[in-house]
This record gives sequence, C-alpha cells and structure tokens, in this order.
Amino acid sequence: MPTRTKFVILMHPHEFKRIKANTGRLTHLCLADSELHIGETFDGHEAVQALINDPKNYPVLLYPGKGAVDLSTVQPSDPQLSTLNAQLESRRLVVFLLDATWRLARPMLRLSASLQRLPCIMFSNAAPSRYLIKKQPEPGCLSTLEATHELLLALDRSGLDHYALPKQMIDLFMRMQEIQITRTAENRRLGIRRHALKTPRAKASVMPPPRPKRHRIFPKGPAQSPTPKA
Repeated sequence: MPTRTKFVILMHPHEFKRIKANTGRLTHLCLADSELHIGETFDGHEAVQALINDPKNYPVLLYPGKGAVDLSTVQPSDPQLSTLNAQLESRRLVVFLLDATWRLARPMLRLSASLQRLPCIMFSNAAPSRYLIKKQPEPGCLSTLEATHELLLALDRSGLDHYALPKQMIDLFMRMQEIQITRTAENRRLGIRRHALKTPRAKASVMPPPRPKRHRIFPKGPAQSPTPKA
C-alpha cells in the first residue's frame, strides 16, 4: 500500500528471534514505503542515522507522552499542526516506530539519544486492541500494526497523508490470528506441544518480597460516577 509517509520499524531482537509472526514484520510487508531494522540501540546504526540526518526528511518518533503532538485532537488552526505542515512542504515525513513490548521499548529509547531528540507524535481515542492471541498490558496498548493503522487514520484526518486502504492491514492482521488459532487447535488435537513441560520446582519456604507496582503506561483518566439506572 503506498503512503506519503515513510515508516521505519525498529524491532527489538526479542521480537525477531522469539516471535516470528509478529505484527511489525506484517506492517512492513503491508507498506510499500517502509523499512525494518533490528537492534536495541540505533545511535550507531548507519541506515537509521542516514534517515535521521537526511535534510530531505522530517523524522519523528511515534511515542506518547508530554510534548507529543496528538494528531487525533489537533485542530487545523493549531500552531503545532501549522509548524508540521510547514516542515512537510519541502521535506518527507519519516515516522520511527519501536517494535517491542513496553518493558523493552523504554530501554530502546533510553539507549538511543538520537531517537530521544526527535519530535514525538501520538494519537488518542483509538479503537480497542483487536489482538486475540496476546493480552495487552492495559487498555490503550496496541500492537505495532494497530498503532500504524491508527496513526494513518490520524494522518489522513489531519491532511498529512492519504490512507487509501484503511481495512487492508486490519483484515490481514485478523487473518494472521485466525491461522495461528487454527494451527494451535490442530497441534493440541494431535498432541503436539511447542515447548516440553518443565519439572516443577519445589516451593520456597520463605515467600519472596512483593514486587513494586510498575507505573501505568498511559495515565489513568478521571473516575466516572456510575450511570444511574432507570
């Protein structure tokens, strides 16, 4: 599928080695103008640095947080959108995406100062994740393919790109999951196991100290009062 925007998927080695049917690779196959690079740090990555430093490109990072331009809520008169449009009059938008779990994506960004310096963009009010075979850590988390789909919708709404086939990637994503579910069921019917069962360890006599609660990926919204029943 052609796009005005160039997408650069930065895949953590864990995704490449252990999760062969990952959505980052499927996203790359769906988008004509996309690249996929594997690594944990990219300050010394020749191809990535060439894209960042090319004066014909306007590189940004898809990463939510304070200071990120929310393309889902920005208005045509917003100075942020005006600035972005001005940059894209003579430069190509290049979006970098981190393809990893949230636990691994944070270190990837922390280890790459060149990525930290990029302007950040984000989207909001996205559809819930359609990932059937993997549980997301919390509401608002999406697979790389779903995040790219939502970003393209936001780019299209803001006039920064034209999303010609909005159902293509999602349909392929659902088809990929259907195939995996079917194969898993078939393997179970035949008694085929992906990993051999390990001998269970004896329980420790002393309970380990509780792990500290991790910070939420997305801020929790204000509590809503229950809707009164009629």
